[in-house]
Amino acid sequence: MGWFPSPFDNLLCMLLGISFTVWFTLLLVFIIVPAIFGVSFGIRRLCMKTLIKIFEWATLRIERGAKEKKHLLYKPYTNGIIAKEPTSLEEEIKEIRRSGSSRDLGAASQEFELSDIFYFCRRGMESIMDDEVTKRFSAEELESWNLLTRSNYNFQYISLRLTVLWGLGVLIRYGFLLPLRVTLAFTGVGLLVVLTTLVGCLPNGRMKSFLSEKIHLMCYRICVRALTAIITYHDSENKPKNGGICVANHTSPIDVIILASDGCYAMVGQIHGGLMGVIQRAMVKACPHIWFERSEVKDRHLVAKRLSDHAEDKTKLPILIFPEGELLKSGVHSSAIAPLARASGLCMWAAGIGLWEASFSPAFLFLGLSSGTCINNTSVMMFKKGSFEIGATVYPVAIKYDPRFAEAFWNSSKFGMVNYLLRMMSSWAVVCSVWYLPPMHKEEGEDAVQFANRVKAAIARQGGLVDLLWDGGLKRDKVKDTFKEEQQKLYSKMLVGAQEDRSRS
Repeated sequence: MGWFPSPFDNLLCMLLGISFTVWFTLLLVFIIVPAIFGVSFGIRRLCMKTLIKIFEWATLRIERGAKEKKHLLYKPYTNGIIAKEPTSLEEEIKEIRRSGSSRDLGAASQEFELSDIFYFCRRGMESIMDDEVTKRFSAEELESWNLLTRSNYNFQYISLRLTVLWGLGVLIRYGFLLPLRVTLAFTGVGLLVVLTTLVGCLPNGRMKSFLSEKIHLMCYRICVRALTAIITYHDSENKPKNGGICVANHTSPIDVIILASDGCYAMVGQIHGGLMGVIQRAMVKACPHIWFERSEVKDRHLVAKRLSDHAEDKTKLPILIFPEGELLKSGVHSSAIAPLARASGLCMWAAGIGLWEASFSPAFLFLGLSSGTCINNTSVMMFKKGSFEIGATVYPVAIKYDPRFAEAFWNSSKFGMVNYLLRMMSSWAVVCSVWYLPPMHKEEGEDAVQFANRVKAAIARQGGLVDLLWDGGLKRDKVKDTFKEEQQKLYSKMLVGAQEDRSRS
Protein backbone atom coordinates (compact mmCIF):
# COMPACT_ATOMS: atom_id res chain seq x y z
CA MET A 1 0.00 0.00 0.00
CA GLY A 2 1.48 3.31 -1.04
CA TRP A 3 2.01 6.30 1.19
CA PHE A 4 -0.33 9.23 0.63
CA PRO A 5 0.65 12.63 2.04
CA SER A 6 -1.82 14.17 4.43
CA PRO A 7 -3.24 17.67 3.90
CA PHE A 8 -0.97 18.85 6.71
CA ASP A 9 2.12 17.56 4.88
CA ASN A 10 1.00 19.27 1.70
CA LEU A 11 0.50 22.53 3.56
CA LEU A 12 3.92 22.24 5.21
CA CYS A 13 5.67 21.61 1.89
CA MET A 14 3.85 24.53 0.33
CA LEU A 15 4.83 26.87 3.16
CA LEU A 16 8.46 25.75 2.93
CA GLY A 17 8.44 26.31 -0.81
CA ILE A 18 6.98 29.79 -0.41
CA SER A 19 9.51 30.61 2.33
CA PHE A 20 12.49 29.57 0.19
CA THR A 21 11.08 31.45 -2.80
CA VAL A 22 10.64 34.64 -0.79
CA TRP A 23 14.07 34.19 0.82
CA PHE A 24 15.97 33.86 -2.46
CA THR A 25 13.89 36.58 -4.13
CA LEU A 26 14.82 39.04 -1.39
CA LEU A 27 18.45 37.96 -1.66
CA LEU A 28 18.43 38.46 -5.40
CA VAL A 29 16.69 41.85 -5.37
CA PHE A 30 18.26 43.52 -2.35
CA ILE A 31 21.75 41.96 -2.16
CA ILE A 32 22.97 39.98 -5.17
CA VAL A 33 21.80 42.33 -7.95
CA PRO A 34 23.09 45.49 -6.17
CA ALA A 35 26.39 43.66 -5.54
CA ILE A 36 26.69 42.83 -9.24
CA PHE A 37 26.35 46.49 -10.20
CA GLY A 38 28.34 47.79 -7.22
CA VAL A 39 25.50 49.85 -5.73
CA SER A 40 24.08 50.03 -2.22
CA PHE A 41 20.72 51.07 -0.79
CA GLY A 42 22.37 52.45 2.37
CA ILE A 43 20.75 49.86 4.64
CA ARG A 44 24.08 48.65 6.04
CA ARG A 45 25.27 52.15 6.92
CA LEU A 46 21.94 52.93 8.58
CA CYS A 47 22.25 49.77 10.67
CA MET A 48 25.84 50.76 11.55
CA LYS A 49 24.73 54.15 12.90
CA THR A 50 21.95 52.49 14.89
CA LEU A 51 24.38 49.97 16.37
CA ILE A 52 26.77 52.73 17.43
CA LYS A 53 24.00 54.40 19.45
CA ILE A 54 23.06 51.06 21.03
CA PHE A 55 26.71 50.34 21.92
CA GLU A 56 27.07 53.75 23.56
CA TRP A 57 23.89 53.25 25.59
CA ALA A 58 24.98 49.75 26.68
CA THR A 59 28.40 51.03 27.77
CA LEU A 60 26.88 53.85 29.82
CA ARG A 61 24.48 51.37 31.42
CA ILE A 62 27.35 49.04 32.35
CA GLU A 63 29.36 51.88 33.89
CA ARG A 64 26.36 53.11 35.87
CA GLY A 65 25.54 49.59 37.08
CA ALA A 66 29.14 49.00 38.13
CA LYS A 67 29.20 52.28 40.01
CA GLU A 68 25.99 51.38 41.85
CA LYS A 69 27.39 47.97 42.83
CA LYS A 70 30.86 49.42 43.50
CA HIS A 71 32.53 47.10 40.99
CA LEU A 72 35.77 47.96 39.26
CA LEU A 73 35.64 47.93 35.47
CA TYR A 74 38.51 46.66 33.38
CA LYS A 75 39.92 49.43 31.21
CA PRO A 76 42.17 48.38 28.33
CA TYR A 77 45.56 50.05 28.04
CA THR A 78 45.81 51.16 24.45
CA ASN A 79 49.46 52.19 24.78
CA GLY A 80 50.57 49.39 27.09
CA ILE A 81 50.63 49.03 30.86
CA ILE A 82 54.06 50.66 31.18
CA ALA A 83 54.65 54.30 30.31
CA LYS A 84 57.70 54.45 28.07
CA GLU A 85 59.55 57.39 26.63
CA PRO A 86 61.56 56.95 23.42
CA THR A 87 65.16 57.23 24.65
CA SER A 88 68.36 55.59 23.47
CA LEU A 89 70.41 53.01 25.34
CA GLU A 90 73.24 55.48 25.85
CA GLU A 91 70.99 58.19 27.28
CA GLU A 92 69.34 55.83 29.76
CA ILE A 93 72.61 54.34 30.99
CA LYS A 94 74.10 57.81 31.40
CA GLU A 95 71.05 58.79 33.45
CA ILE A 96 71.52 55.74 35.69
CA ARG A 97 75.21 56.53 36.15
CA ARG A 98 74.43 60.18 36.85
CA SER A 99 71.85 59.37 39.52
CA GLY A 100 74.01 56.68 41.12
CA SER A 101 77.28 58.57 41.35
CA SER A 102 78.31 61.77 43.06
CA ARG A 103 81.11 62.29 40.54
CA ASP A 104 80.65 64.12 37.27
CA LEU A 105 79.57 62.02 34.29
CA GLY A 106 82.91 62.32 32.50
CA ALA A 107 84.77 60.85 35.44
CA ALA A 108 82.17 58.11 35.85
CA SER A 109 82.43 56.93 32.23
CA GLN A 110 84.55 53.85 32.75
CA GLU A 111 84.76 50.76 30.58
CA PHE A 112 82.06 49.17 32.68
CA GLU A 113 80.04 50.10 35.74
CA LEU A 114 78.09 47.68 37.85
CA SER A 115 75.08 49.99 37.76
CA ASP A 116 74.78 49.40 34.00
CA ILE A 117 73.16 46.03 34.66
CA PHE A 118 70.11 47.82 36.10
CA TYR A 119 69.28 49.12 32.63
CA PHE A 120 69.26 45.63 31.10
CA CYS A 121 67.37 44.16 34.08
CA ARG A 122 64.71 46.86 33.84
CA ARG A 123 64.30 46.46 30.09
CA GLY A 124 64.05 42.70 30.52
CA MET A 125 61.33 43.06 33.15
CA GLU A 126 59.45 45.52 30.94
CA SER A 127 59.59 43.10 28.03
CA ILE A 128 58.21 40.30 30.19
CA MET A 129 55.38 42.46 31.50
CA ASP A 130 54.52 44.46 28.39
CA ASP A 131 56.57 43.95 25.25
CA GLU A 132 55.55 45.69 22.05
CA VAL A 133 55.58 42.54 19.90
CA THR A 134 53.48 39.72 21.39
CA LYS A 135 50.54 41.99 22.18
CA ARG A 136 50.23 42.62 18.43
CA PHE A 137 49.20 38.97 18.04
CA SER A 138 46.11 39.15 20.26
CA ALA A 139 42.83 40.96 19.73
CA GLU A 140 42.63 44.46 21.14
CA GLU A 141 40.09 44.95 23.92
CA LEU A 142 37.33 47.48 23.31
CA GLU A 143 36.60 50.44 25.53
CA SER A 144 32.87 50.08 24.82
CA TRP A 145 30.77 46.91 24.74
CA ASN A 146 29.45 45.83 21.33
CA LEU A 147 26.99 43.23 22.69
CA LEU A 148 29.43 40.41 21.89
CA THR A 149 30.47 38.59 25.08
CA ARG A 150 33.68 37.38 23.45
CA SER A 151 34.98 40.95 23.12
CA ASN A 152 34.44 42.33 26.61
CA TYR A 153 36.01 41.41 29.95
CA ASN A 154 33.28 43.28 31.84
CA PHE A 155 30.41 41.05 30.75
CA GLN A 156 28.19 40.44 33.77
CA TYR A 157 24.55 40.77 34.70
CA ILE A 158 23.66 44.45 35.01
CA SER A 159 19.97 44.78 34.23
CA LEU A 160 17.10 42.92 32.61
CA ARG A 161 16.89 45.37 29.70
CA LEU A 162 20.57 44.92 28.87
CA THR A 163 20.28 41.13 29.05
CA VAL A 164 17.20 41.14 26.80
CA LEU A 165 19.00 43.39 24.33
CA TRP A 166 21.99 41.03 24.26
CA GLY A 167 19.70 38.01 23.78
CA LEU A 168 17.92 39.77 20.92
CA GLY A 169 21.30 40.44 19.33
CA VAL A 170 22.25 36.75 19.58
CA LEU A 171 18.96 35.81 17.92
CA ILE A 172 19.49 38.26 15.05
CA ARG A 173 23.13 37.31 14.47
CA TYR A 174 22.75 33.53 14.60
CA GLY A 175 19.14 33.18 13.45
CA PHE A 176 19.14 35.64 10.55
CA LEU A 177 22.57 37.00 9.64
CA LEU A 178 24.51 33.72 9.77
CA PRO A 179 22.20 31.75 7.40
CA LEU A 180 22.02 34.78 5.11
CA ARG A 181 25.79 35.09 4.93
CA VAL A 182 26.33 31.38 4.33
CA THR A 183 23.87 31.53 1.45
CA LEU A 184 25.67 34.53 -0.06
CA ALA A 185 29.07 32.85 0.30
CA PHE A 186 27.78 29.74 -1.46
CA THR A 187 26.32 31.91 -4.24
CA GLY A 188 29.53 33.89 -4.73
CA VAL A 189 31.76 30.82 -4.93
CA GLY A 190 29.38 28.92 -7.17
CA LEU A 191 29.15 31.81 -9.62
CA LEU A 192 32.92 32.23 -9.62
CA VAL A 193 33.63 28.61 -10.53
CA VAL A 194 30.91 28.36 -13.18
CA LEU A 195 31.40 31.74 -14.87
CA THR A 196 35.22 31.72 -14.92
CA THR A 197 35.12 28.24 -16.44
CA LEU A 198 32.83 29.48 -19.20
CA VAL A 199 34.92 32.61 -19.84
CA GLY A 200 38.03 30.45 -19.98
CA CYS A 201 36.68 28.83 -23.13
CA LEU A 202 36.86 32.14 -25.00
CA PRO A 203 39.97 33.06 -27.03
CA ASN A 204 42.42 35.50 -25.44
CA GLY A 205 41.52 39.08 -26.20
CA ARG A 206 39.86 42.21 -24.91
CA MET A 207 36.45 40.58 -24.59
CA LYS A 208 37.81 37.77 -22.40
CA SER A 209 39.73 40.21 -20.18
CA PHE A 210 36.67 42.45 -19.85
CA LEU A 211 34.35 39.59 -18.89
CA SER A 212 36.93 38.10 -16.51
CA GLU A 213 37.31 41.40 -14.67
CA LYS A 214 33.55 41.89 -14.33
CA ILE A 215 33.02 38.32 -13.12
CA HIS A 216 35.76 38.53 -10.49
CA LEU A 217 34.46 41.88 -9.22
CA MET A 218 30.90 40.57 -9.09
CA CYS A 219 31.82 37.42 -7.15
CA TYR A 220 34.07 39.25 -4.68
CA ARG A 221 31.36 41.83 -4.07
CA ILE A 222 28.87 39.09 -3.30
CA CYS A 223 31.39 37.60 -0.85
CA VAL A 224 31.81 41.06 0.71
CA ARG A 225 28.05 41.12 1.23
CA ALA A 226 28.42 37.74 2.93
CA LEU A 227 30.38 39.57 5.64
CA THR A 228 28.06 42.60 5.67
CA ALA A 229 31.17 44.63 4.95
CA ILE A 230 30.95 48.43 4.99
CA ILE A 231 34.07 49.66 3.21
CA THR A 232 35.15 53.26 2.64
CA TYR A 233 37.74 53.66 -0.12
CA HIS A 234 39.91 56.79 -0.14
CA ASP A 235 42.01 58.30 -2.95
CA SER A 236 40.81 55.92 -5.65
CA GLU A 237 42.94 57.76 -8.21
CA ASN A 238 45.93 55.92 -6.68
CA LYS A 239 44.47 52.45 -7.22
CA PRO A 240 47.05 49.86 -8.36
CA LYS A 241 47.49 49.65 -12.11
CA ASN A 242 48.60 46.86 -14.41
CA GLY A 243 52.27 46.00 -14.32
CA GLY A 244 52.75 46.82 -10.64
CA ILE A 245 52.70 45.28 -7.17
CA CYS A 246 50.11 46.12 -4.53
CA VAL A 247 51.38 45.79 -0.94
CA ALA A 248 49.21 46.20 2.16
CA ASN A 249 49.26 45.63 5.90
CA HIS A 250 47.87 42.24 6.89
CA THR A 251 45.21 41.64 9.53
CA SER A 252 43.07 38.82 8.25
CA PRO A 253 42.39 36.56 5.25
CA ILE A 254 39.47 38.84 4.39
CA ASP A 255 41.98 41.56 3.47
CA VAL A 256 42.00 40.01 0.01
CA ILE A 257 38.21 40.22 -0.33
CA ILE A 258 38.23 43.83 0.85
CA LEU A 259 40.74 44.86 -1.83
CA ALA A 260 39.53 42.59 -4.63
CA SER A 261 35.97 43.90 -4.38
CA ASP A 262 37.24 47.27 -5.64
CA GLY A 263 39.71 46.06 -8.26
CA CYS A 264 41.13 42.94 -9.86
CA TYR A 265 44.47 41.50 -8.76
CA ALA A 266 46.69 38.60 -9.73
CA MET A 267 47.01 36.00 -6.97
CA VAL A 268 50.20 34.12 -6.20
CA GLY A 269 50.06 30.54 -4.97
CA GLN A 270 50.96 26.88 -5.20
CA ILE A 271 48.93 24.47 -7.32
CA HIS A 272 46.82 22.04 -5.30
CA GLY A 273 44.27 19.34 -5.85
CA GLY A 274 40.83 18.86 -4.40
CA LEU A 275 38.50 21.76 -3.73
CA MET A 276 41.25 24.37 -3.83
CA GLY A 277 42.48 22.97 -7.12
CA VAL A 278 39.02 23.28 -8.70
CA ILE A 279 38.85 26.96 -7.79
CA GLN A 280 42.44 27.58 -8.90
CA ARG A 281 41.90 25.97 -12.29
CA ALA A 282 38.68 27.92 -12.81
CA MET A 283 40.31 31.24 -11.88
CA VAL A 284 43.42 30.78 -14.01
CA LYS A 285 41.35 29.96 -17.08
CA ALA A 286 39.86 33.44 -17.05
CA CYS A 287 42.72 35.46 -15.53
CA PRO A 288 46.54 35.08 -15.57
CA HIS A 289 47.17 34.26 -11.91
CA ILE A 290 50.61 32.99 -10.89
CA TRP A 291 50.46 29.36 -9.78
CA PHE A 292 53.57 27.32 -8.98
CA GLU A 293 54.13 23.59 -8.96
CA ARG A 294 55.21 22.15 -5.61
CA SER A 295 58.75 21.56 -6.93
CA GLU A 296 59.02 25.14 -8.21
CA VAL A 297 58.17 26.82 -4.91
CA LYS A 298 61.61 26.02 -3.43
CA ASP A 299 63.41 27.78 -6.29
CA ARG A 300 63.59 31.41 -5.19
CA HIS A 301 65.14 32.55 -8.48
CA LEU A 302 62.33 30.95 -10.48
CA VAL A 303 59.69 32.53 -8.24
CA ALA A 304 61.32 35.96 -8.54
CA LYS A 305 61.59 35.63 -12.32
CA ARG A 306 57.94 34.65 -12.72
CA LEU A 307 56.86 37.59 -10.60
CA SER A 308 59.20 39.98 -12.39
CA ASP A 309 58.00 38.87 -15.83
CA HIS A 310 54.40 39.33 -14.74
CA ALA A 311 55.04 42.80 -13.30
CA GLU A 312 56.84 43.95 -16.46
CA ASP A 313 53.83 43.06 -18.62
CA LYS A 314 51.60 46.15 -18.60
CA THR A 315 48.65 44.10 -19.87
CA LYS A 316 48.54 41.89 -16.75
CA LEU A 317 46.85 42.65 -13.45
CA PRO A 318 48.84 44.00 -10.49
CA ILE A 319 50.14 41.38 -8.06
CA LEU A 320 48.63 41.48 -4.56
CA ILE A 321 51.20 40.85 -1.80
CA PHE A 322 51.21 41.16 2.00
CA PRO A 323 54.95 41.52 2.80
CA GLU A 324 54.86 41.36 6.63
CA GLY A 325 55.11 37.65 7.26
CA GLU A 326 57.07 34.61 8.21
CA LEU A 327 59.44 32.43 6.26
CA LEU A 328 58.46 28.87 5.57
CA LYS A 329 60.87 25.98 5.29
CA SER A 330 60.27 25.96 1.56
CA GLY A 331 62.08 29.27 1.28
CA VAL A 332 59.18 31.54 0.35
CA HIS A 333 56.72 33.48 2.42
CA SER A 334 53.39 31.97 3.36
CA SER A 335 50.50 33.45 1.43
CA ALA A 336 47.21 34.91 2.40
CA ILE A 337 44.75 32.25 1.41
CA ALA A 338 42.54 32.98 -1.56
CA PRO A 339 39.36 34.19 0.13
CA LEU A 340 36.93 32.58 -2.26
CA ALA A 341 38.53 29.21 -1.58
CA ARG A 342 37.93 29.77 2.11
CA ALA A 343 34.38 30.86 1.46
CA SER A 344 33.84 27.72 -0.58
CA GLY A 345 35.12 25.67 2.36
CA LEU A 346 32.50 27.34 4.54
CA CYS A 347 29.78 26.42 2.06
CA MET A 348 30.98 22.82 1.96
CA TRP A 349 30.88 22.72 5.75
CA ALA A 350 27.41 24.24 5.79
CA ALA A 351 26.31 21.52 3.37
CA GLY A 352 27.50 18.89 5.82
CA ILE A 353 30.80 17.88 4.25
CA GLY A 354 33.39 17.84 7.05
CA LEU A 355 36.53 18.53 5.04
CA TRP A 356 37.60 21.65 6.91
CA GLU A 357 40.76 20.62 8.63
CA ALA A 358 41.97 18.60 5.64
CA SER A 359 41.28 21.37 3.13
CA PHE A 360 42.69 24.23 5.15
CA SER A 361 45.62 22.74 7.01
CA PRO A 362 48.91 24.69 6.72
CA ALA A 363 50.26 22.19 4.21
CA PHE A 364 47.31 22.88 1.94
CA LEU A 365 47.48 26.67 1.89
CA PHE A 366 48.66 28.75 -1.01
CA LEU A 367 52.35 29.58 -0.98
CA GLY A 368 53.85 32.72 -2.41
CA LEU A 369 55.54 35.96 -1.51
CA SER A 370 52.57 37.12 0.51
CA SER A 371 52.29 37.13 4.25
CA GLY A 372 51.01 34.43 6.56
CA THR A 373 51.33 36.50 9.74
CA CYS A 374 48.23 38.42 10.78
CA ILE A 375 48.71 41.51 12.97
CA ASN A 376 45.88 42.86 15.14
CA ASN A 377 45.53 46.06 13.07
CA THR A 378 47.26 48.25 15.65
CA SER A 379 50.69 48.19 14.01
CA VAL A 380 52.70 47.27 10.93
CA MET A 381 55.62 44.89 11.35
CA MET A 382 58.69 44.13 9.24
CA PHE A 383 58.15 43.93 5.48
CA LYS A 384 60.09 41.12 3.83
CA LYS A 385 62.48 42.45 1.22
CA GLY A 386 61.71 39.78 -1.41
CA SER A 387 58.67 41.67 -2.65
CA PHE A 388 60.75 44.81 -3.18
CA GLU A 389 63.64 43.24 -5.09
CA ILE A 390 61.62 42.82 -8.27
CA GLY A 391 62.03 46.47 -9.24
CA ALA A 392 58.39 47.05 -10.19
CA THR A 393 56.22 50.00 -9.22
CA VAL A 394 54.82 49.51 -5.72
CA TYR A 395 51.30 50.65 -4.84
CA PRO A 396 50.97 50.87 -1.02
CA VAL A 397 47.54 50.31 0.53
CA ALA A 398 46.57 50.89 4.17
CA ILE A 399 43.65 48.93 5.67
CA LYS A 400 42.13 49.93 9.01
CA TYR A 401 39.26 47.98 10.61
CA ASP A 402 36.74 49.27 13.15
CA PRO A 403 36.83 46.69 15.98
CA ARG A 404 33.51 47.83 17.43
CA PHE A 405 31.50 45.76 14.96
CA ALA A 406 33.73 42.71 14.50
CA GLU A 407 37.23 41.59 15.43
CA ALA A 408 38.75 41.07 11.99
CA PHE A 409 42.10 39.93 13.38
CA TRP A 410 42.68 36.19 12.94
CA ASN A 411 44.62 34.73 15.86
CA SER A 412 45.61 31.55 14.06
CA SER A 413 47.40 30.17 17.13
CA LYS A 414 44.14 30.31 19.11
CA PHE A 415 41.36 29.79 16.57
CA GLY A 416 41.14 27.46 13.60
CA MET A 417 39.74 28.56 10.27
CA VAL A 418 36.28 27.15 11.02
CA ASN A 419 36.08 28.97 14.33
CA TYR A 420 37.36 32.21 12.82
CA LEU A 421 34.90 32.24 9.92
CA LEU A 422 32.00 31.44 12.25
CA ARG A 423 33.02 34.30 14.53
CA MET A 424 33.23 36.68 11.58
CA MET A 425 29.93 35.59 10.06
CA SER A 426 28.15 35.79 13.42
CA SER A 427 29.45 39.29 14.18
CA TRP A 428 27.57 42.46 13.41
CA ALA A 429 29.49 43.65 10.37
CA VAL A 430 32.97 44.29 8.98
CA VAL A 431 33.61 48.03 8.90
CA CYS A 432 36.90 49.27 7.50
CA SER A 433 38.63 52.07 5.61
CA VAL A 434 41.04 51.56 2.72
CA TRP A 435 43.55 54.20 1.62
CA TYR A 436 45.26 53.98 -1.76
CA LEU A 437 48.63 55.70 -1.43
CA PRO A 438 50.56 57.25 -4.33
CA PRO A 439 52.80 54.78 -6.21
CA MET A 440 56.37 54.46 -4.93
CA HIS A 441 59.57 53.55 -6.75
CA LYS A 442 62.95 52.36 -5.59
CA GLU A 443 65.24 55.38 -5.35
CA GLU A 444 68.81 55.51 -6.58
CA GLY A 445 71.22 54.01 -4.07
CA GLU A 446 68.36 52.50 -2.04
CA ASP A 447 68.44 48.77 -1.32
CA ALA A 448 65.40 46.50 -0.98
CA VAL A 449 65.33 46.71 2.84
CA GLN A 450 65.35 50.51 2.86
CA PHE A 451 62.66 50.61 0.19
CA ALA A 452 60.51 48.17 2.16
CA ASN A 453 60.87 50.24 5.34
CA ARG A 454 59.93 53.42 3.47
CA VAL A 455 56.77 51.81 2.08
CA LYS A 456 55.91 50.37 5.50
CA ALA A 457 56.30 53.76 7.16
CA ALA A 458 53.94 55.35 4.62
CA ILE A 459 51.29 52.68 5.24
CA ALA A 460 51.60 52.98 9.03
CA ARG A 461 51.38 56.77 8.89
CA GLN A 462 48.25 56.78 6.72
CA GLY A 463 46.44 54.04 8.64
CA GLY A 464 47.27 55.42 12.09
CA LEU A 465 49.28 52.30 12.92
CA VAL A 466 52.45 51.83 14.97
CA ASP A 467 55.51 51.32 12.77
CA LEU A 468 57.54 48.42 14.22
CA LEU A 469 60.83 46.98 12.98
CA TRP A 470 60.19 43.57 14.52
CA ASP A 471 59.69 40.49 12.37
CA GLY A 472 56.16 39.07 12.29
CA GLY A 473 57.72 35.61 12.37
CA LEU A 474 58.25 36.13 16.12
CA LYS A 475 54.62 35.09 16.49
CA ARG A 476 55.82 31.47 16.37
CA ASP A 477 59.61 31.56 16.23
CA LYS A 478 62.19 32.36 18.87
CA VAL A 479 64.04 35.65 18.86
CA LYS A 480 67.03 35.46 16.54
CA ASP A 481 70.51 35.88 17.96
CA THR A 482 71.01 38.90 15.70
CA PHE A 483 68.53 40.90 17.79
CA LYS A 484 70.45 40.07 20.97
CA GLU A 485 73.75 40.87 19.30
CA GLU A 486 72.38 44.24 18.19
CA GLN A 487 71.90 45.31 21.83
CA GLN A 488 75.40 44.10 22.66
CA LYS A 489 76.82 46.12 19.76
CA LEU A 490 75.04 49.28 20.93
CA TYR A 491 76.43 48.88 24.44
CA SER A 492 79.92 48.11 23.10
CA LYS A 493 79.86 51.20 20.88
CA MET A 494 78.96 53.33 23.88
CA LEU A 495 81.88 51.95 25.91
CA VAL A 496 84.33 52.20 23.02
CA GLY A 497 83.20 55.75 22.32
CA ALA A 498 83.75 56.76 25.94
CA GLN A 499 87.20 55.13 25.92
CA GLU A 500 88.18 57.01 22.73
CA ASP A 501 87.02 60.32 24.20
CA ARG A 502 89.17 59.80 27.29
CA SER A 503 92.22 58.84 25.19
CA ARG A 504 91.89 62.03 23.10
CA SER A 505 91.65 64.20 26.18
